[in-house]
Amino acid sequence: MATTNVPAIQFLPTGLSVPTEAAVLAGVQADQNVAFGTALNPDPREPQGLLATAESAAIAAGNAVFAAIVNGIDPDVATGFMQDAIARLSFINRNPGVSTVVQCNCAGANVTIPIGAQAQDTSGNLYVCTAGGTIGPSGGTISCTFANAAVGAIPCPASTLTIIYQGIPGWESITNPSPGVIGAAIETPAALEFRRRNSVAGNAQGFLAAVYGAVFAVANIIDVFCYENDTSSAVTYGATNLSLAANSIYVGVTGGLAASIVQAIWSKKSPGCNYNGNTTVVVTDTSGNYSSPPTYNVKFNNNSQNPANTYFSVTLPSIATYPANIASLVQTTIVNQFTGQVATLPRARAASTLTASDYIAGINQCAGSSLFISVESIGIGTTFSGALGTLVNGSNVLTITTAPTSGGPISFGTVLTGTSIPTGAYVQQQLTGTTGGIGTYQMSANASATVSTPEAITGAPGPAATYGIDQAPTIQSSNVTVLT
Repeated sequence: MATTNVPAIQFLPTGLSVPTEAAVLAGVQADQNVAFGTALNPDPREPQGLLATAESAAIAAGNAVFAAIVNGIDPDVATGFMQDAIARLSFINRNPGVSTVVQCNCAGANVTIPIGAQAQDTSGNLYVCTAGGTIGPSGGTISCTFANAAVGAIPCPASTLTIIYQGIPGWESITNPSPGVIGAAIETPAALEFRRRNSVAGNAQGFLAAVYGAVFAVANIIDVFCYENDTSSAVTYGATNLSLAANSIYVGVTGGLAASIVQAIWSKKSPGCNYNGNTTVVVTDTSGNYSSPPTYNVKFNNNSQNPANTYFSVTLPSIATYPANIASLVQTTIVNQFTGQVATLPRARAASTLTASDYIAGINQCAGSSLFISVESIGIGTTFSGALGTLVNGSNVLTITTAPTSGGPISFGTVLTGTSIPTGAYVQQQLTGTTGGIGTYQMSANASATVSTPEAITGAPGPAATYGIDQAPTIQSSNVTVLT
């Protein structure tokens, strides 16, 4: 039987071992020497050298295909079609990209706002009407649904979709009283595998992992957080000190349809448990066991109603060789990392801690492998000054009575400085008032003294920030400040 000196692919305890192309070429040349003697010149410019090079390249290409097939059946590394096939074994399909959807109040008189009508938010994002309506001759306001023209996790905070992009006679104004339901880009390999793993728990009943898995299986879900209070008293939990009822479960969700979410919760939770949240939907028991099916009020927390609009501040050294669009490259890189569109970082989620330094590696390579981008500093939050505020000893609520006169806005993650503010305290969420200005803010630490006369408050980006269980982390390119 013929033998060969070309090394073979091996299955080792640590995984597949594929010989290098140099090792394959050496084996082919050794085979030629056995067949024709050592007088042949191995120079690749000679006929025999060219044949050896071509044969080794063909063998290496076959090895690469075989390795790709092996990797394709490993859920930890599979991508593309092979990962889709693995997911379908669990009856899961990759989520397509979806657009941010916003309910808007459109005002005017004697006008029909048709499907396809266009509006723009204050950040320049274009939205298209997907469910319009007609306003009669006497005038008034109707509710219309608009979707972002692009798919992806593009936030639309309240009162920002205010520009009529394509004028229609009689259509006078548009605004969104509530934040939009944030969309999502096409599901990444890491996100699909994360969801597939959690789907296994969805086959169980009566424990948190089962609820989590069932809710994550709902279409267009971006993020889920589950927690249970198994005590007979109310408790506070998470960075934002959310109060949870006795003997209850908490399910915080970003994305998805409310009716599908509560059905998933109700189908997996333990009998008799209480609920928490800002959204209530009636669920009917359709099991067929009743002549008059009972109904239940099921709650969950729609985290999309509490977006944590996140800001980054990045300082780069002034280097002449950096490309002219370096600021745009950094902004795109951070947004992609934040929303989980790269393999190096998971997306920012509720109840997670975001560390600014984790984003440096992506920035280093944002201009391509041939140019290393250095980072002098990076922080989460904004810089502001000129604000005045009051607070009460032992409280973590800061009341801003005068908005910042420079920098700003006051944002999630901003480290606060004031005579009575504990060192390192940062903004966890805005509770009331004008976004980023006058209003009340929850800090990460309690005040050390009561301040009745407003004192000076300043802010600066911090090294890290922790999201509450009821928050939906959001970002957009304009939230990333790049200084050189």
